[in-house]
Amino acid sequence: MESFKLWISLLVLQTLLSISRTTAVVSANCPVVFREYIGALGKNVTFSDVPINPNVEFHFLLSFAIDYTNTNSPQPTNGNFLIYWDADNLTPSHISSIKAKHKNVKVGMSLGGDSVNGKNATFAPTSITSWVRNAIYSITKISKEYHLDAIDIDYEHFNVDPNTFAECIGRLLYFLKQNNVISYTSIAPYADDSVQEHYLALWRKYSHLIDYVNFQFYAYAKGTTIPQFLQYFETQRCNYKGGKVLVSFGTNNIGGLSPENGFFDACTILRRQGKLHGIFIWSADNSMKDHFLNEKLSQDLLARAT
Repeated sequence: MESFKLWISLLVLQTLLSISRTTAVVSANCPVVFREYIGALGKNVTFSDVPINPNVEFHFLLSFAIDYTNTNSPQPTNGNFLIYWDADNLTPSHISSIKAKHKNVKVGMSLGGDSVNGKNATFAPTSITSWVRNAIYSITKISKEYHLDAIDIDYEHFNVDPNTFAECIGRLLYFLKQNNVISYTSIAPYADDSVQEHYLALWRKYSHLIDYVNFQFYAYAKGTTIPQFLQYFETQRCNYKGGKVLVSFGTNNIGGLSPENGFFDACTILRRQGKLHGIFIWSADNSMKDHFLNEKLSQDLLARAT
């Protein structure tokens, strides 16, 4: 354990001394992808419950790892991440098993989320350097234990300025990619002024480190139409220029363009235009009640796009 900490400390120091916005990092090969958040709601869903199309790149995103104490009154831990997903049903051995059975499957973890034990999971670093150091250590440890391939950034509340957020997350992503801790990175913004301000600051400086933009289109108003959805997509393509913006819907009936109201028709339009980089769903926990019908339809559509 002490040697692991020393190794991390030396690598962190190297990262903090060498990082710049122009530093080259080899980007992941990013095919059309299906992604699904899993494990946030404690509904005993397992990887093997979810149908997996062998012709589609498939990413599970464990939800969530959070740098807050697991107490009745959670407090920020300045980058010391704890596991908050359903750790009983989504274990390292389960990950090894699903990857062995399905060679197209990758597994990552999402950081942050909306809340922790009823309290906002606010991004609250003590300083850039100390947060990055702690985050690198704790995330590397979890990633190695769980054999993870990806990191997703899903903070939705902030008590720091956008530049501080950008530096913390950017330096973390740089380290994780530079040292081959993970292969894929993504961010999960949505159409809120504060959220966009922080993620766009990150994007402007560190977009070369981000493989996918998991844009939460389900955060738009319920009853979104196909033309509205396509306009929202173009807006976010412009905001995250050059990025692979993934389209999305929620299976908890929260908002946006639902499959029942034309989501897959909109995807077909984007596919014909060469703009469909992938689909993600929030979340597997909610999809169990419908026997993962929309997961099957999403993957079938993407398989036709490859």
